[in-house]
Amino acid sequence: MASNDECIAINPYAVPKKRKKIIGLDELVSDFYKEQSKNVEKESKRAMAPKKKFFREEQDMKEASLSKLVDECHTQMIELSGEEETSEWGIQLFRDQKSPPSLCPVEDCGLLKSFMNSELNSLVELSLENGDSFIEGLLVGGWLTKLVLTYGGHVEDSIAVWTYNLVLYSTKENLRTSACDFWSAILSLKKEPIKIDRFPSYSELRKALEVYGFLLSNIGAADAKSSCVGPSQNIRSWIKFVTASCQFRSKWSIFSTSEAEELVEVIICFFLDRQLQGLSVLLYECAQAVIGYFTDEEWNASCEKIAKSLACRVPKDMNCIRVVECISGIDDRSKQLRSAVAFEILIGFFDNKAAHPDDILRLLIGINLKDKRCDLYKMYMYLILTQNWLLSKNLLEDNGVLKEMYNLYLRNCSCQISSTDLRTFASKVRDKASFLLQGATKI
Repeated sequence: MASNDECIAINPYAVPKKRKKIIGLDELVSDFYKEQSKNVEKESKRAMAPKKKFFREEQDMKEASLSKLVDECHTQMIELSGEEETSEWGIQLFRDQKSPPSLCPVEDCGLLKSFMNSELNSLVELSLENGDSFIEGLLVGGWLTKLVLTYGGHVEDSIAVWTYNLVLYSTKENLRTSACDFWSAILSLKKEPIKIDRFPSYSELRKALEVYGFLLSNIGAADAKSSCVGPSQNIRSWIKFVTASCQFRSKWSIFSTSEAEELVEVIICFFLDRQLQGLSVLLYECAQAVIGYFTDEEWNASCEKIAKSLACRVPKDMNCIRVVECISGIDDRSKQLRSAVAFEILIGFFDNKAAHPDDILRLLIGINLKDKRCDLYKMYMYLILTQNWLLSKNLLEDNGVLKEMYNLYLRNCSCQISSTDLRTFASKVRDKASFLLQGATKI
């Protein structure tokens, strides 16, 4: 067995000891700079922290300012959009309708008796036993007019009352229309001698409007709500009858001058009710017929009376512009009435302080449109009214002073309002005045 010494001799390789790693100078320098970089980065972050906070605060202030500006713009846009609401015209002229009177049958009609005993009826064998349905059939078929012309050209009292009441109160459209056609045919006859026992009176026309719920005497109260509003379905035939009654004054003088004056007011006021917009053509024809009803001697005085009355009745808002512009005829009388109504409404705006054309224009020229308190809504109405007052009758042609004052007024409205002015109606006043000024220079 080998000894310990021998064992040692057999294992000659000893395990070498671990050497310590030698760190070079380059590594030390690199580590130093890395540490320094970290310290600089930490210091930089500490220094940037207040700046970021300040930047966020600055951003918040900018956002708040922008939000405020947006809110202001939104408010101004609401005001501008409110311009349309302010400029809305329309008055509800009809309120509670009353129960119409009962329609009486035709009694003791000599025309029908003559027809029943004639040879013509022996061929068709018609009978009065069917009562109203029989004469209604004659009316709707157009035979009633032919019978009147055939048998003496005589509209008896019973026929006149019956057909007139159908015009005003019948709930059947075919009867209303046929009755209107009957009266239009009778009143328009020129050659045939016609005898009419009874013309429907103006008081009956006025009574029918009261049944329909019309409020001519107090237009301001017409906007009040009620359970049964709106014009009667008979208003169309009412308008047609008035038109036919006024178109043939040379032969049939139905209304007095004062009654015709009130009829003009009624028809013009009808244009203010939006529920009657579908009847605009009928209303225009009726207005022309009523305006043409007056004689030349009557018209000048009546025109002034109508203008003064309308100026008192119509509210001082866009409805007064509507009233002026609905008098849209191109004949001399329509132009005269349009000018007179615009003039009277202008006088009313200034509390009747200026009754002379020069005085009104001086007041208009003296208005400072740059003043933020200036009511540009009223200025827009003044522009339209002044235009219709002066230009409808060409009052500027022979009056150089009036023309120069009018041009100065237009220049004020055009130049004293800047393009950045966001007040309600600012752009409308400026643009309208600029447009009128271009035309005024050519007069």
